[in-house]
Amino acid sequence: MKESAGTLLYRTSNGVIEVLLVHASGNYNKKSKWSIPKGVPDPGENMEQAARRETVEETGVKAGKLESLGYVEYTKSRKRVHCFCGPAPDDAAPHCASWEVDKAEFVELEKAKDLIHQDQSEFITRLESMLGDK
Repeated sequence: MKESAGTLLYRTSNGVIEVLLVHASGNYNKKSKWSIPKGVPDPGENMEQAARRETVEETGVKAGKLESLGYVEYTKSRKRVHCFCGPAPDDAAPHCASWEVDKAEFVELEKAKDLIHQDQSEFITRLESMLGDK
């Protein structure tokens, strides 16, 4: 099974929770859903290391403390995506740091539910539950 790993970084802006999402570049992706910044681990990397590296590579944002949100399996491709969440650094200024993405930005949590790939929406549900418990 193909596996990848990414992050769901969050912050509060004017009392509203926002999450960092990316949109894949390329004409064939114009109508594609958004995603957490993610990618395939390099040889010798564990999932969290891969998630951290991919987030920097795609958004320019370096994650701090992370907690696992587990994984989801895509319904069509059977790909497994691991997700780690944590607060975004105070100075986070996401930008398209790779040709792989054409957008990298913080999105209000409610809007993110509509934008994110349906198989990754579970990560937002898990994040909301985790933040509600704190």
